[in-house]
Amino acid sequence: MVAITYLTVAAAAISGALAAPAGNVASDAPDFEFGPHNLARRQDYNQNYRTGGNVNFSPSSNGYSVTFSGAGDFVVGKGWRTGTARNITFTGSTTRSSGTVLVSVYGWTKNPLVEYYVQEYTSDGKGSAQGQKLGTFESDGGTYEIWKHQQVNQPSIVGTSTFWQYISNRVDKRPGSGTVTMANHFEAWKKAGLNLGSHDYQVLATEGWGNAGGNSKYTLQG
Repeated sequence: MVAITYLTVAAAAISGALAAPAGNVASDAPDFEFGPHNLARRQDYNQNYRTGGNVNFSPSSNGYSVTFSGAGDFVVGKGWRTGTARNITFTGSTTRSSGTVLVSVYGWTKNPLVEYYVQEYTSDGKGSAQGQKLGTFESDGGTYEIWKHQQVNQPSIVGTSTFWQYISNRVDKRPGSGTVTMANHFEAWKKAGLNLGSHDYQVLATEGWGNAGGNSKYTLQG
């Protein structure tokens, strides 16, 4: 979606979709847990960007909940300090009473600087999907559209910069449970000529803007 501008809520509202470059490291969970085949990194990063309105975000060791009303823009969620081609399984739900709300896997890379989204649910059908549509592909029982969009002189994890957004937009939305196979998205983007850099954080996030109201609650594995 369109990146959040830190300067004014009004500018962000004009641009429509909003993103948050910064969050904070979670300190309430151990760094690793034993998986079926190896030692896997636990969720260790809280995404918590909020501007106007009422947004009550509560992260846990393996998920989060958020209630919101009259929200100008926000992005909150739970994930990892370093993104990978992991499988992310989420269980929960999102309800929306007003504004635009979406649930996505959201992350950044550096060199090149890229902001990316795998949109699982969007209340308006598009969420951050804008710019140029590059095709479709199948993953995890659904069809995804591939979009790219350039952000010019917008806030990012390295300060104000110009960068690309890569977006997978699931056609059949799922606000509840599912699995996102990130390797499939990275490979589809690569085939479409969209190259990623070194991974920064990666989270399952709920985002809203435009006087958004509703709630989300999720637990996740990955």
